[in-house]
Amino acid sequence: MSDTPFGFGLPPEEPEDGDNGKKKGGQGGNEGPANPFGFGGGMGGADNPFAAMFGSLNPSDLGAAFQQLGQMLSYEGGPVNWDMAKDIARKTVAGGTADGGKDASVGPAERAAVEEAVRLADLWLDGVTSLPSGSGAAVAWSRAEWVEATLPVWKDLVDPVAERVGTAMGDVLPEEMQAMAGPLLGMMRSMGGAMFGSQIGQALGVLAGEVVGSTDIGLPLGPVGKAALLPVNIAAFGSGLGVPEGEVRLYLALREAAHQRLFAHVPWLRSHLFGAVEGYARGIKVDTAKLEDAVGHLDPTHPEQLQEALQQGMFQPEDTPEQKAALARLETALALVEGWVDAVVHAAAAPHLPSADALREALRRRRATGGPAEQTFATLIGLELRPRRLRDASRLWASLTDARGLEGRDGLWEHPDMLPTAADLDDPDGFVHREQLDFSELDKMLGEAAGGGTGAGPAAEETGEDETKGDSEK
Repeated sequence: MSDTPFGFGLPPEEPEDGDNGKKKGGQGGNEGPANPFGFGGGMGGADNPFAAMFGSLNPSDLGAAFQQLGQMLSYEGGPVNWDMAKDIARKTVAGGTADGGKDASVGPAERAAVEEAVRLADLWLDGVTSLPSGSGAAVAWSRAEWVEATLPVWKDLVDPVAERVGTAMGDVLPEEMQAMAGPLLGMMRSMGGAMFGSQIGQALGVLAGEVVGSTDIGLPLGPVGKAALLPVNIAAFGSGLGVPEGEVRLYLALREAAHQRLFAHVPWLRSHLFGAVEGYARGIKVDTAKLEDAVGHLDPTHPEQLQEALQQGMFQPEDTPEQKAALARLETALALVEGWVDAVVHAAAAPHLPSADALREALRRRRATGGPAEQTFATLIGLELRPRRLRDASRLWASLTDARGLEGRDGLWEHPDMLPTAADLDDPDGFVHREQLDFSELDKMLGEAAGGGTGAGPAAEETGEDETKGDSEK
């Protein structure tokens, strides 16, 4: 099992004894992947990608179904139909979780409890990190509110990959044919945007039933400066642990507040993580041979053929060196983020919460199973995030605290080149006792160069002295 930073349980799988023993929705079956883009197992398990939109049709639903199909084909927006994604996500949330849990509006008492938990969490964190509070506000969300609040960030994450796929759909045709095939390509892009929207909506709807805050997956999904918790999911997580709900809420508030501090006061971190995702998107290679064959045999009078072609996984990303490098950067960065949060939260919680060790272990076990967060990335953008080094990163940050103190440990976040690398996680003692690099002088020189300053730096002054000496000696 991988030690992932995602604390969610796996969604239920399709039964393996249906349809003569063939497992639906898997990539290893003879019928091809249910996910029309081949990015991993589809959320929801339906072979028909329109099932989430239309449900089980009966004659009374037929008019609405055709109306929605018409809206889908007339879509002329970006690479993803985000209106459809939001609508499907909201419907998935309204349907409840697999265990029958329903969404609920957040009441005044729950909002007050979340605000108090975040306030106390920030107070405790002040003693274990040099980074100041990053939570300008504390909010309590329902699952539907989580969908609404995080959708803009999902758009930033998914659009680069969807755009790359959409471009490939036009690139397979010779330039002189693209004008003639304009209507067909437009229909294909509309269908592609709809299918991306359908997959994203299902995935986010499932994920909304599991997350407990805005930073569960290691990326800042919510608005800047807002520490957010989901009371209904916190209650579900705490059930069966034998821990008072107040302690569970406070421990999860510590994790949310710690993430907020890091993302608020390390200005390059957000762009570094999202840049790694975009780097992965740039490296996507579409199976153009399969795409050319599918486009060449499409009959515009039978648009259902497009659905069949898309279901064959022609857009499955290849394992390119660029993607491997981007994924490695992202995995290491996420492990360092989650390891720092784990170490800091444990230091803050241990003196105050009797259940701190039990809650820490419960979250680690939950992460080790993988789950919807990892599945969501695999479905949406082809990324299977498996930062296996979480425990190593947590131990490294704890050792840095002992060796360098809070300022020395947290100071490593000042510059990306100062952070531990994947190799450093193999030799934590070597990194902890290594001489620290000072980037302040380099940053000063770069700032002067960018500002066009005329003042000579130390190196230039030394060079001038040497040249003067040389002239006098000649």
